[in-house]
Amino acid sequence: MGDEFAVSDEFFDGQTLRAASAALFGGADIGECIAIARRVRNGDLDSWHTEWFAAAEKAFALGEEAEAAGQGETARLAFLRACTYFRTAGIVYLAQPVDPRLPESLARQRDAFRRAIPHQSAVIVPVEIPFDGIMLPGYHYRVADDGRQRPTVILVDGYDGTVEELYFGNAQAALDRGYDVLAFDGPGQGSVLIEQGVHLRPDWENVLPSVVDWVVAQPTTDPERIAVIGWSLGGFLAPRGASGERRLAACIADANLYDMFDIAVSRMPAAVRGEIPDGNRVAIATVQTMLDTTMRRPTEGWSFRRGLYVHGVETGIDYIRDMRGYTLNGFAEQIACPTLICRGESDDVSETASLTFDALTCPKEFIEFRDADGAGGHCEMGARQLYLARAYGWLDAILQPERAVA
Repeated sequence: MGDEFAVSDEFFDGQTLRAASAALFGGADIGECIAIARRVRNGDLDSWHTEWFAAAEKAFALGEEAEAAGQGETARLAFLRACTYFRTAGIVYLAQPVDPRLPESLARQRDAFRRAIPHQSAVIVPVEIPFDGIMLPGYHYRVADDGRQRPTVILVDGYDGTVEELYFGNAQAALDRGYDVLAFDGPGQGSVLIEQGVHLRPDWENVLPSVVDWVVAQPTTDPERIAVIGWSLGGFLAPRGASGERRLAACIADANLYDMFDIAVSRMPAAVRGEIPDGNRVAIATVQTMLDTTMRRPTEGWSFRRGLYVHGVETGIDYIRDMRGYTLNGFAEQIACPTLICRGESDDVSETASLTFDALTCPKEFIEFRDADGAGGHCEMGARQLYLARAYGWLDAILQPERAVA
């Protein structure tokens, strides 16, 4: 064993750590996650699904038994574990054509999470937000059913997350600190992608205002204290959204990136970088062949297969072409609210976060989480408590949630 968390396969190991990080709020057992991952055959996506799905069903059955026996807390935690494990089981099939096990895992994840809701102390209500002819599903979390206005955080997910996973990433942490929460799946995310067939779009300056409209319309929202928090790719989407929304009091970008296209090109062989995406045909064909070869590899090619599906394109070159719209160049300068930019020291996704920070003209802060603290990976998955302490410490100083709960 080297630096890996549980297994030697980099993709499987990262997803195991991601699942285990949900233990912080009852969504996993760390040892259980490691044991599940180590039963998976090396590089075998079907084996991964089989082991995690079986663990999810086992946890779900425990939840049903506990619920029937009137053991609410045991049921809550079992259903939350099942939620995480169902999501983890299906993530390997995030690609086109859609394997039926992907929508099944999504539906089972949602069912498990909603079975936990009656046993939660917070008020949690499934909602739908109208946007551009579709509905964005989400959850409205309230600290208490007392009718009081509180500050609200809007949670934006990433490339391959779901609205249910946002509970473990930020929602419960926000509730514990006195914030109400609105979490949602946007275009290209979760059920909006898998069940509605709507792909990702870069212009979240046109997406986020509809969500803020919904939040402001809630009688328990303090309209002067609304923040947006982006997680993973949401660390790009949230500030892009904030560039077109003046009602926000704060923005947090966790795992921020500045320009997706530039990052992709920088990882290509130096000899062809200048030809991407519309240059010499021979160079483009060479890159396409390279991408095709990578995509055929079960775990190494997962991120590219996911990208084609999420963006709704057919080829690797088309995927790179589509990335040109995913930039904060010219948008970061338009953000008016105080903004916190976060990155992990060893996270190559957020390696350009400092460019965003430099472009900001609003009040701003930059935090780099360190490997020495176990927090240097993508979205600080190995040390979320440290991230939550720093990020919400910054946000508390701006929104002062104690005014609503004192």
